[in-house]
Amino acid sequence: MANIKSIWKSIFFILLLTSAFEAVACFAIVVGKEASTDGSVLVGHSEMNDPPPQFLNFRLIPGGSNPEGAVIHLRNGGTYPDVRESYSFIWSEIMGSTGSDGMLNEWGVVCVSNATRTREVDWDEMVESGDIEDGGISWRIRTEIARRAKTARAGLNIVNELMTRFGYARGGVTLIVADPNEAWIVTLARGPRWVAQRVPDDEVVVLANVNIIGELDLKDTSNYRASPDLIDFAIKKGWYSKDGGEPFNFKKAYDFPSYNNDWFYNNYNCDPRQWRGQCLVTGTTIGLPVKHDLPYSVKPYKKLSVQDLRQFLSDHLEGTEFDKTKDCVYGGPHDLMTIDDGLICNQANQEVAVFQLRNWLPPEVGCIYWRTMSVSCSGVLIPWYLGIKCTSPAFNRFEPGEPLTTYDHFNPPEDIFSYNPDHAFWIFNELENLVDLDYRKNINPVSEKWQILENRIFSNQYEFEQEALGLLKQDIYKGRDLLTKHSNDLALQAVDDARQLIFELRTKLFGY
Repeated sequence: MANIKSIWKSIFFILLLTSAFEAVACFAIVVGKEASTDGSVLVGHSEMNDPPPQFLNFRLIPGGSNPEGAVIHLRNGGTYPDVRESYSFIWSEIMGSTGSDGMLNEWGVVCVSNATRTREVDWDEMVESGDIEDGGISWRIRTEIARRAKTARAGLNIVNELMTRFGYARGGVTLIVADPNEAWIVTLARGPRWVAQRVPDDEVVVLANVNIIGELDLKDTSNYRASPDLIDFAIKKGWYSKDGGEPFNFKKAYDFPSYNNDWFYNNYNCDPRQWRGQCLVTGTTIGLPVKHDLPYSVKPYKKLSVQDLRQFLSDHLEGTEFDKTKDCVYGGPHDLMTIDDGLICNQANQEVAVFQLRNWLPPEVGCIYWRTMSVSCSGVLIPWYLGIKCTSPAFNRFEPGEPLTTYDHFNPPEDIFSYNPDHAFWIFNELENLVDLDYRKNINPVSEKWQILENRIFSNQYEFEQEALGLLKQDIYKGRDLLTKHSNDLALQAVDDARQLIFELRTKLFGY
Protein backbone atom coordinates (compact mmCIF):
# COMPACT_ATOMS: atom_id res chain seq x y z
CA MET A 1 0.00 0.00 0.00
CA ALA A 2 2.85 2.38 0.76
CA ASN A 3 4.15 2.06 -2.80
CA ILE A 4 0.70 2.73 -4.27
CA LYS A 5 0.29 5.71 -2.01
CA SER A 6 3.65 7.10 -3.14
CA ILE A 7 2.71 6.64 -6.78
CA TRP A 8 -0.54 8.58 -6.31
CA LYS A 9 1.32 11.32 -4.48
CA SER A 10 3.77 11.61 -7.37
CA ILE A 11 0.96 11.72 -9.89
CA PHE A 12 -0.79 14.45 -7.91
CA PHE A 13 2.23 16.72 -7.71
CA ILE A 14 3.02 16.25 -11.41
CA LEU A 15 -0.51 17.32 -12.20
CA LEU A 16 -0.33 20.23 -9.81
CA LEU A 17 2.71 21.64 -11.57
CA THR A 18 1.24 21.13 -15.03
CA SER A 19 -2.29 22.45 -14.72
CA ALA A 20 -2.07 24.24 -18.07
CA PHE A 21 -1.34 22.53 -21.38
CA GLU A 22 0.20 23.49 -24.66
CA ALA A 23 -2.70 25.48 -26.00
CA VAL A 24 -3.28 29.11 -26.72
CA ALA A 25 -7.00 28.95 -26.90
CA CYS A 26 -9.94 30.51 -25.00
CA PHE A 27 -13.65 30.24 -25.63
CA ALA A 28 -16.53 32.72 -25.45
CA ILE A 29 -20.32 32.92 -25.54
CA VAL A 30 -21.72 36.43 -26.06
CA VAL A 31 -25.41 37.12 -25.45
CA GLY A 32 -27.25 40.17 -26.81
CA LYS A 33 -29.42 42.07 -24.32
CA GLU A 34 -32.69 40.87 -25.87
CA ALA A 35 -31.52 37.25 -25.64
CA SER A 36 -30.87 37.30 -21.86
CA THR A 37 -33.40 36.71 -19.10
CA ASP A 38 -32.94 40.10 -17.47
CA GLY A 39 -32.02 42.33 -20.43
CA SER A 40 -28.32 42.36 -19.64
CA VAL A 41 -25.52 41.87 -22.12
CA LEU A 42 -23.71 38.67 -21.07
CA VAL A 43 -20.16 37.71 -21.98
CA GLY A 44 -19.02 34.24 -20.96
CA HIS A 45 -15.33 33.57 -21.38
CA SER A 46 -12.86 30.77 -20.61
CA GLU A 47 -9.25 31.90 -20.39
CA MET A 48 -6.79 29.28 -21.68
CA ASN A 49 -3.10 29.88 -22.13
CA ASP A 50 0.43 28.78 -22.93
CA PRO A 51 2.24 25.95 -21.13
CA PRO A 52 3.40 26.37 -17.50
CA PRO A 53 4.57 28.30 -15.64
CA GLN A 54 1.37 30.29 -15.27
CA PHE A 55 -0.04 32.57 -12.62
CA LEU A 56 -3.30 34.50 -12.61
CA ASN A 57 -3.50 37.71 -10.59
CA PHE A 58 -6.82 39.46 -9.91
CA ARG A 59 -6.78 43.12 -8.92
CA LEU A 60 -8.23 46.60 -9.31
CA ILE A 61 -6.20 49.09 -11.33
CA PRO A 62 -6.88 52.71 -10.27
CA GLY A 63 -7.89 55.40 -12.71
CA GLY A 64 -7.36 59.12 -12.43
CA SER A 65 -5.32 61.98 -13.84
CA ASN A 66 -2.00 61.31 -15.56
CA PRO A 67 0.89 63.78 -15.66
CA GLU A 68 1.13 66.08 -18.64
CA GLY A 69 3.58 64.63 -21.14
CA ALA A 70 3.27 61.07 -19.77
CA VAL A 71 3.85 58.31 -22.33
CA ILE A 72 2.92 54.65 -22.62
CA HIS A 73 5.83 52.28 -23.21
CA LEU A 74 5.20 49.22 -25.36
CA ARG A 75 7.02 45.95 -24.86
CA ASN A 76 8.73 46.12 -28.25
CA GLY A 77 10.03 49.64 -27.75
CA GLY A 78 7.32 51.89 -29.13
CA THR A 79 5.79 54.78 -27.19
CA TYR A 80 2.76 57.04 -27.52
CA PRO A 81 1.25 59.87 -25.46
CA ASP A 82 -0.89 58.86 -22.51
CA VAL A 83 -4.37 60.32 -22.02
CA ARG A 84 -4.84 62.95 -19.33
CA GLU A 85 -7.46 60.84 -17.53
CA SER A 86 -7.72 57.06 -17.47
CA TYR A 87 -10.43 54.82 -16.02
CA SER A 88 -10.17 52.22 -13.28
CA PHE A 89 -10.73 48.58 -14.14
CA ILE A 90 -10.87 45.12 -12.62
CA TRP A 91 -8.09 43.10 -14.18
CA SER A 92 -7.63 39.34 -14.37
CA GLU A 93 -3.96 39.27 -15.34
CA ILE A 94 -2.11 36.28 -16.75
CA MET A 95 1.36 37.32 -15.66
CA GLY A 96 3.84 37.57 -18.53
CA SER A 97 1.33 36.69 -21.23
CA THR A 98 1.28 38.71 -24.45
CA GLY A 99 -2.21 37.76 -25.60
CA SER A 100 -4.53 37.22 -22.65
CA ASP A 101 -6.26 38.92 -19.67
CA GLY A 102 -9.84 39.85 -18.83
CA MET A 103 -10.92 43.40 -17.99
CA LEU A 104 -14.03 45.25 -16.80
CA ASN A 105 -13.70 49.03 -16.50
CA GLU A 106 -15.59 51.56 -14.40
CA TRP A 107 -18.07 52.26 -17.23
CA GLY A 108 -18.90 48.58 -17.66
CA VAL A 109 -16.76 48.04 -20.76
CA VAL A 110 -15.45 44.48 -21.07
CA CYS A 111 -12.47 43.31 -23.09
CA VAL A 112 -11.45 39.64 -23.41
CA SER A 113 -9.86 37.77 -26.32
CA ASN A 114 -9.48 34.49 -28.20
CA ALA A 115 -6.61 33.44 -30.45
CA THR A 116 -7.89 33.21 -34.05
CA ARG A 117 -5.12 32.74 -36.60
CA THR A 118 -5.03 34.87 -39.73
CA ARG A 119 -2.76 34.77 -42.77
CA GLU A 120 0.58 36.24 -41.85
CA VAL A 121 2.69 38.38 -44.14
CA ASP A 122 6.45 38.20 -43.68
CA TRP A 123 7.53 40.36 -40.72
CA ASP A 124 10.36 42.11 -42.56
CA GLU A 125 8.03 42.92 -45.44
CA MET A 126 5.53 44.46 -43.03
CA VAL A 127 8.20 46.54 -41.32
CA GLU A 128 9.57 47.74 -44.66
CA SER A 129 6.09 48.69 -45.91
CA GLY A 130 5.24 50.52 -42.67
CA ASP A 131 2.51 48.06 -41.69
CA ILE A 132 4.47 47.42 -38.49
CA GLU A 133 5.94 50.47 -36.73
CA ASP A 134 8.15 50.55 -33.62
CA GLY A 135 7.83 46.79 -33.10
CA GLY A 136 4.05 46.80 -33.29
CA ILE A 137 1.49 46.48 -30.51
CA SER A 138 -0.27 43.44 -29.06
CA TRP A 139 -1.15 42.96 -25.37
CA ARG A 140 -1.46 46.67 -24.68
CA ILE A 141 -4.50 47.11 -26.96
CA ARG A 142 -6.61 45.35 -24.32
CA THR A 143 -5.44 47.52 -21.44
CA GLU A 144 -5.93 50.71 -23.45
CA ILE A 145 -9.54 49.78 -24.16
CA ALA A 146 -10.01 49.27 -20.42
CA ARG A 147 -8.23 52.52 -19.52
CA ARG A 148 -9.85 54.75 -22.13
CA ALA A 149 -13.22 53.46 -23.43
CA LYS A 150 -16.57 54.63 -22.04
CA THR A 151 -18.44 52.42 -24.51
CA ALA A 152 -17.76 49.42 -26.72
CA ARG A 153 -17.82 51.65 -29.80
CA ALA A 154 -15.23 53.91 -28.23
CA GLY A 155 -13.18 50.72 -27.83
CA LEU A 156 -13.38 50.19 -31.59
CA ASN A 157 -12.00 53.67 -32.14
CA ILE A 158 -9.08 52.89 -29.83
CA VAL A 159 -8.42 49.68 -31.79
CA ASN A 160 -8.36 51.67 -35.03
CA GLU A 161 -6.04 54.31 -33.57
CA LEU A 162 -3.48 51.85 -32.22
CA MET A 163 -3.63 49.47 -35.18
CA THR A 164 -3.11 52.37 -37.58
CA ARG A 165 -0.22 53.77 -35.54
CA PHE A 166 1.69 50.55 -34.77
CA GLY A 167 0.16 47.50 -36.46
CA TYR A 168 -0.61 44.30 -34.57
CA ALA A 169 2.57 42.41 -33.74
CA ARG A 170 1.24 38.88 -33.25
CA GLY A 171 -0.79 36.39 -35.27
CA GLY A 172 -4.53 36.91 -35.47
CA VAL A 173 -6.70 37.46 -32.41
CA THR A 174 -10.36 38.20 -31.79
CA LEU A 175 -11.38 40.62 -29.06
CA ILE A 176 -14.81 40.66 -27.48
CA VAL A 177 -15.57 44.28 -26.61
CA ALA A 178 -18.88 44.84 -24.81
CA ASP A 179 -20.76 47.31 -22.65
CA PRO A 180 -24.22 47.23 -20.98
CA ASN A 181 -25.88 48.08 -24.30
CA GLU A 182 -24.08 46.04 -26.96
CA ALA A 183 -21.22 43.71 -27.80
CA TRP A 184 -18.80 43.50 -30.74
CA ILE A 185 -16.56 40.78 -32.14
CA VAL A 186 -13.30 42.43 -33.27
CA THR A 187 -10.70 40.45 -35.23
CA LEU A 188 -7.14 41.76 -35.63
CA ALA A 189 -4.73 40.48 -38.27
CA ARG A 190 -0.98 41.00 -38.14
CA GLY A 191 -0.28 44.55 -39.24
CA PRO A 192 -2.85 47.39 -39.31
CA ARG A 193 -5.91 45.51 -40.56
CA TRP A 194 -8.96 44.64 -38.49
CA VAL A 195 -12.67 43.98 -38.79
CA ALA A 196 -15.59 44.12 -36.34
CA GLN A 197 -19.16 42.85 -36.34
CA ARG A 198 -21.85 43.64 -33.80
CA VAL A 199 -23.58 40.87 -31.86
CA PRO A 200 -27.32 41.02 -32.72
CA ASP A 201 -29.35 42.03 -29.66
CA ASP A 202 -31.61 38.98 -29.93
CA GLU A 203 -28.92 36.42 -30.76
CA VAL A 204 -25.86 34.69 -29.31
CA VAL A 205 -22.33 34.39 -30.69
CA VAL A 206 -20.24 31.31 -29.89
CA LEU A 207 -16.53 31.90 -30.41
CA ALA A 208 -13.89 29.17 -30.25
CA ASN A 209 -10.44 29.60 -31.86
CA VAL A 210 -11.81 30.11 -35.35
CA ASN A 211 -12.55 33.20 -37.40
CA ILE A 212 -16.31 33.68 -37.62
CA ILE A 213 -16.79 37.05 -39.36
CA GLY A 214 -17.84 36.38 -42.95
CA GLU A 215 -19.48 38.71 -45.48
CA LEU A 216 -19.37 42.41 -44.66
CA ASP A 217 -21.64 45.36 -45.33
CA LEU A 218 -19.27 48.19 -44.51
CA LYS A 219 -21.94 50.77 -45.41
CA ASP A 220 -23.85 49.49 -42.36
CA THR A 221 -21.69 51.15 -39.71
CA SER A 222 -24.19 50.23 -37.00
CA ASN A 223 -23.18 46.58 -37.39
CA TYR A 224 -19.80 46.50 -39.18
CA ARG A 225 -16.50 48.32 -38.88
CA ALA A 226 -13.14 47.70 -40.54
CA SER A 227 -9.78 49.23 -41.35
CA PRO A 228 -9.91 51.24 -44.62
CA ASP A 229 -7.81 48.93 -46.81
CA LEU A 230 -9.00 45.56 -45.49
CA ILE A 231 -10.42 44.47 -48.84
CA ASP A 232 -7.81 46.17 -51.05
CA PHE A 233 -4.99 44.44 -49.17
CA ALA A 234 -6.67 41.06 -49.64
CA ILE A 235 -6.91 41.76 -53.39
CA LYS A 236 -3.26 42.82 -53.50
CA LYS A 237 -2.15 39.57 -51.80
CA GLY A 238 -4.34 37.41 -54.07
CA TRP A 239 -6.64 36.32 -51.25
CA TYR A 240 -9.73 37.80 -52.89
CA SER A 241 -10.75 38.77 -56.41
CA LYS A 242 -13.67 40.95 -57.46
CA ASP A 243 -13.64 39.23 -60.84
CA GLY A 244 -15.32 36.16 -59.40
CA GLY A 245 -18.46 38.11 -58.59
CA GLU A 246 -18.61 36.86 -55.01
CA PRO A 247 -18.98 39.34 -52.16
CA PHE A 248 -15.96 39.83 -49.92
CA ASN A 249 -15.85 37.33 -47.05
CA PHE A 250 -13.34 38.09 -44.31
CA LYS A 251 -12.98 34.50 -43.15
CA LYS A 252 -12.39 33.17 -46.66
CA ALA A 253 -9.82 35.86 -47.39
CA TYR A 254 -7.88 36.16 -44.14
CA ASP A 255 -8.38 32.88 -42.29
CA PHE A 256 -5.40 30.63 -41.60
CA PRO A 257 -6.82 27.28 -40.44
CA SER A 258 -5.09 26.18 -37.27
CA TYR A 259 -7.18 23.84 -35.19
CA ASN A 260 -6.43 22.14 -31.90
CA ASN A 261 -8.90 19.48 -32.97
CA ASP A 262 -7.95 18.44 -36.50
CA TRP A 263 -9.51 15.02 -35.94
CA PHE A 264 -12.92 16.68 -35.52
CA TYR A 265 -12.57 19.32 -38.21
CA ASN A 266 -11.31 16.83 -40.80
CA ASN A 267 -14.28 14.53 -40.15
CA TYR A 268 -17.06 17.04 -39.51
CA ASN A 269 -16.01 20.30 -41.21
CA CYS A 270 -16.29 22.47 -38.11
CA ASP A 271 -14.68 23.27 -34.78
CA PRO A 272 -16.04 20.97 -32.03
CA ARG A 273 -16.41 23.71 -29.41
CA GLN A 274 -18.19 26.09 -31.78
CA TRP A 275 -20.47 23.22 -32.83
CA ARG A 276 -21.15 22.13 -29.26
CA GLY A 277 -21.67 25.70 -28.06
CA GLN A 278 -24.25 26.37 -30.76
CA CYS A 279 -25.97 23.07 -29.94
CA LEU A 280 -26.25 24.10 -26.27
CA VAL A 281 -27.49 27.60 -27.09
CA THR A 282 -30.08 26.47 -29.65
CA GLY A 283 -31.16 23.38 -27.70
CA THR A 284 -30.69 21.21 -30.80
CA THR A 285 -28.15 18.73 -32.07
CA ILE A 286 -26.66 20.22 -35.21
CA GLY A 287 -26.14 17.44 -37.72
CA LEU A 288 -22.61 16.31 -38.55
CA PRO A 289 -20.78 16.80 -40.77
CA VAL A 290 -21.90 20.37 -41.37
CA LYS A 291 -22.29 21.28 -45.04
CA HIS A 292 -21.45 24.96 -44.67
CA ASP A 293 -19.71 27.19 -42.16
CA LEU A 294 -21.60 27.44 -38.89
CA PRO A 295 -23.44 30.77 -38.67
CA TYR A 296 -21.94 33.86 -37.05
CA SER A 297 -24.74 33.99 -34.47
CA VAL A 298 -27.78 31.94 -33.49
CA LYS A 299 -31.07 32.46 -31.69
CA PRO A 300 -31.21 30.75 -28.30
CA TYR A 301 -33.94 28.24 -27.54
CA LYS A 302 -34.74 30.30 -24.45
CA LYS A 303 -33.50 33.53 -22.93
CA LEU A 304 -30.20 32.88 -21.19
CA SER A 305 -29.01 33.70 -17.68
CA VAL A 306 -25.66 33.87 -15.90
CA GLN A 307 -26.33 30.34 -14.61
CA ASP A 308 -26.97 29.08 -18.15
CA LEU A 309 -23.63 30.39 -19.37
CA ARG A 310 -21.94 28.93 -16.30
CA GLN A 311 -23.42 25.53 -17.24
CA PHE A 312 -22.39 25.83 -20.89
CA LEU A 313 -18.83 26.72 -19.88
CA SER A 314 -18.68 23.54 -17.75
CA ASP A 315 -19.54 21.25 -20.66
CA HIS A 316 -17.46 18.14 -21.53
CA LEU A 317 -19.61 16.94 -24.44
CA GLU A 318 -21.72 14.99 -21.97
CA GLY A 319 -24.46 12.95 -23.59
CA THR A 320 -22.81 12.92 -27.01
CA GLU A 321 -20.80 10.22 -28.72
CA PHE A 322 -17.68 12.29 -27.93
CA ASP A 323 -18.21 12.30 -24.14
CA LYS A 324 -14.88 11.68 -22.38
CA THR A 325 -16.05 11.88 -18.76
CA LYS A 326 -17.20 8.26 -18.53
CA ASP A 327 -13.66 6.87 -18.55
CA CYS A 328 -11.63 9.86 -17.38
CA VAL A 329 -9.32 8.30 -14.79
CA TYR A 330 -5.62 9.04 -14.50
CA GLY A 331 -3.79 6.39 -16.52
CA GLY A 332 -6.92 5.49 -18.48
CA PRO A 333 -7.60 6.01 -22.19
CA HIS A 334 -8.76 9.59 -21.55
CA ASP A 335 -6.88 10.50 -18.40
CA LEU A 336 -6.85 14.25 -19.08
CA MET A 337 -9.73 16.24 -20.54
CA THR A 338 -7.99 18.69 -22.85
CA ILE A 339 -8.84 21.10 -25.62
CA ASP A 340 -7.62 18.45 -28.09
CA ASP A 341 -10.65 16.38 -27.06
CA GLY A 342 -12.91 19.21 -28.24
CA LEU A 343 -14.12 20.12 -24.76
CA ILE A 344 -15.38 23.57 -23.76
CA CYS A 345 -14.38 22.85 -20.16
CA ASN A 346 -10.85 21.44 -20.14
CA GLN A 347 -7.64 21.50 -18.18
CA ALA A 348 -6.21 24.47 -20.05
CA ASN A 349 -8.73 26.75 -18.28
CA GLN A 350 -7.11 29.35 -16.04
CA GLU A 351 -10.32 31.22 -15.32
CA VAL A 352 -13.97 31.03 -16.34
CA ALA A 353 -15.90 34.31 -16.27
CA VAL A 354 -19.39 35.58 -16.95
CA PHE A 355 -19.72 39.35 -17.26
CA GLN A 356 -23.25 40.53 -16.42
CA LEU A 357 -23.75 44.04 -17.81
CA ARG A 358 -27.03 45.79 -16.87
CA ASN A 359 -27.74 49.25 -18.28
CA TRP A 360 -30.61 50.18 -15.93
CA LEU A 361 -28.46 50.13 -12.78
CA PRO A 362 -25.47 52.22 -11.71
CA PRO A 363 -22.37 50.45 -13.04
CA GLU A 364 -21.02 49.89 -9.50
CA VAL A 365 -23.86 47.40 -8.93
CA GLY A 366 -25.14 46.75 -12.44
CA CYS A 367 -21.91 45.30 -13.82
CA ILE A 368 -20.56 42.11 -12.27
CA TYR A 369 -17.43 40.08 -13.02
CA TRP A 370 -18.61 36.57 -12.08
CA ARG A 371 -15.63 34.21 -12.12
CA THR A 372 -14.22 30.86 -11.11
CA MET A 373 -10.57 30.13 -10.53
CA SER A 374 -9.29 27.30 -12.71
CA VAL A 375 -11.86 25.16 -14.56
CA SER A 376 -15.59 25.72 -14.30
CA CYS A 377 -16.70 22.18 -13.44
CA SER A 378 -14.73 21.97 -10.17
CA GLY A 379 -14.79 25.71 -9.43
CA VAL A 380 -17.34 28.06 -7.93
CA LEU A 381 -18.78 31.21 -9.51
CA ILE A 382 -18.22 34.26 -7.29
CA PRO A 383 -19.56 37.79 -8.04
CA TRP A 384 -17.11 40.68 -8.05
CA TYR A 385 -19.08 43.91 -8.27
CA LEU A 386 -17.64 46.71 -10.36
CA GLY A 387 -17.84 49.06 -7.40
CA ILE A 388 -15.27 47.19 -5.30
CA LYS A 389 -12.28 49.13 -3.97
CA CYS A 390 -9.81 46.23 -3.90
CA THR A 391 -9.40 42.47 -4.00
CA SER A 392 -8.11 40.30 -1.17
CA PRO A 393 -4.38 39.37 -1.00
CA ALA A 394 -5.56 35.79 -1.57
CA PHE A 395 -6.27 36.89 -5.15
CA ASN A 396 -3.81 39.74 -5.65
CA ARG A 397 -0.04 39.57 -5.19
CA PHE A 398 0.42 43.34 -5.52
CA GLU A 399 -0.37 46.20 -3.18
CA PRO A 400 -3.90 47.65 -3.53
CA GLY A 401 -3.91 50.59 -5.92
CA GLU A 402 -0.59 49.71 -7.52
CA PRO A 403 -0.61 51.11 -11.10
CA LEU A 404 -0.36 49.20 -14.34
CA THR A 405 2.99 49.07 -16.11
CA THR A 406 4.13 47.04 -19.10
CA TYR A 407 7.42 46.33 -17.34
CA ASP A 408 5.82 44.78 -14.25
CA HIS A 409 3.50 42.63 -16.34
CA PHE A 410 6.36 41.09 -18.31
CA ASN A 411 8.85 41.08 -15.42
CA PRO A 412 6.87 39.74 -12.46
CA PRO A 413 8.47 38.82 -9.10
CA GLU A 414 10.71 35.76 -9.37
CA ASP A 415 8.62 33.69 -6.97
CA ILE A 416 5.26 34.41 -8.55
CA PHE A 417 5.19 31.11 -10.46
CA SER A 418 6.08 29.10 -7.36
CA TYR A 419 3.37 27.16 -5.55
CA ASN A 420 1.85 29.29 -2.79
CA PRO A 421 -0.75 27.62 -0.53
CA ASP A 422 -2.11 31.03 0.49
CA HIS A 423 -3.12 32.12 -3.01
CA ALA A 424 -6.47 31.21 -4.58
CA PHE A 425 -4.88 30.42 -7.96
CA TRP A 426 -2.91 27.51 -6.49
CA ILE A 427 -5.68 26.36 -4.16
CA PHE A 428 -8.25 25.94 -6.92
CA ASN A 429 -5.72 24.37 -9.30
CA GLU A 430 -4.88 21.87 -6.57
CA LEU A 431 -8.56 21.08 -6.15
CA GLU A 432 -9.00 20.66 -9.91
CA ASN A 433 -6.09 18.25 -10.15
CA LEU A 434 -7.32 16.15 -7.24
CA VAL A 435 -10.73 15.89 -8.88
CA ASP A 436 -9.13 14.81 -12.15
CA LEU A 437 -7.35 11.88 -10.54
CA ASP A 438 -10.72 10.16 -10.78
CA TYR A 439 -13.18 12.62 -12.26
CA ARG A 440 -16.27 10.41 -12.10
CA LYS A 441 -15.91 9.71 -8.39
CA ASN A 442 -14.53 13.04 -7.22
CA ILE A 443 -16.60 15.61 -9.08
CA ASN A 444 -19.92 14.97 -7.33
CA PRO A 445 -19.03 16.05 -3.76
CA VAL A 446 -17.22 19.09 -5.15
CA SER A 447 -20.01 20.24 -7.49
CA GLU A 448 -22.63 19.63 -4.77
CA LYS A 449 -20.70 21.86 -2.36
CA TRP A 450 -20.42 24.64 -4.91
CA GLN A 451 -24.05 24.32 -5.98
CA ILE A 452 -25.19 25.07 -2.43
CA LEU A 453 -23.03 28.20 -2.25
CA GLU A 454 -23.99 29.43 -5.72
CA ASN A 455 -27.71 28.88 -5.05
CA ARG A 456 -27.44 31.01 -1.92
CA ILE A 457 -25.57 33.76 -3.80
CA PHE A 458 -28.14 33.93 -6.59
CA SER A 459 -31.07 33.72 -4.16
CA ASN A 460 -29.72 36.66 -2.16
CA GLN A 461 -28.58 38.73 -5.13
CA TYR A 462 -31.64 40.98 -5.46
CA GLU A 463 -31.91 41.70 -1.74
CA PHE A 464 -28.21 42.51 -1.43
CA GLU A 465 -28.24 44.77 -4.47
CA GLN A 466 -31.19 46.75 -3.10
CA GLU A 467 -29.24 47.33 0.09
CA ALA A 468 -26.15 48.37 -1.88
CA LEU A 469 -28.14 50.73 -4.11
CA GLY A 470 -29.68 52.44 -1.10
CA LEU A 471 -26.30 52.91 0.56
CA LEU A 472 -24.67 54.16 -2.66
CA LYS A 473 -27.33 56.88 -2.91
CA GLN A 474 -26.60 58.00 0.65
CA ASP A 475 -22.81 57.73 0.55
CA ILE A 476 -20.98 56.31 -2.47
CA TYR A 477 -17.88 55.52 -0.40
CA LYS A 478 -19.83 53.48 2.16
CA GLY A 479 -21.70 51.81 -0.68
CA ARG A 480 -18.43 50.77 -2.30
CA ASP A 481 -17.18 49.53 1.08
CA LEU A 482 -20.22 47.25 1.25
CA LEU A 483 -19.62 45.92 -2.28
CA THR A 484 -15.95 45.33 -1.48
CA LYS A 485 -16.73 43.42 1.71
CA HIS A 486 -19.47 41.37 0.06
CA SER A 487 -17.36 40.22 -2.90
CA ASN A 488 -14.23 39.56 -0.85
CA ASP A 489 -16.12 37.73 1.91
CA LEU A 490 -17.75 35.39 -0.61
CA ALA A 491 -14.43 34.81 -2.37
CA LEU A 492 -12.62 34.01 0.88
CA GLN A 493 -15.42 31.70 1.96
CA ALA A 494 -14.94 29.87 -1.34
CA VAL A 495 -11.20 29.61 -0.63
CA ASP A 496 -11.89 28.09 2.80
CA ASP A 497 -14.40 25.66 1.30
CA ALA A 498 -11.88 24.67 -1.38
CA ARG A 499 -9.28 23.93 1.29
CA GLN A 500 -11.78 21.71 3.10
CA LEU A 501 -12.59 19.86 -0.13
CA ILE A 502 -8.87 19.39 -0.78
CA PHE A 503 -8.45 17.92 2.70
CA GLU A 504 -11.36 15.52 2.15
CA LEU A 505 -10.13 14.40 -1.28
CA ARG A 506 -6.53 13.97 -0.14
CA THR A 507 -7.75 11.87 2.79
CA LYS A 508 -9.84 9.71 0.49
CA LEU A 509 -7.10 9.31 -2.12
CA PHE A 510 -3.93 9.20 -0.02
CA GLY A 511 -5.11 8.37 3.48
CA TYR A 512 -3.96 11.60 5.13
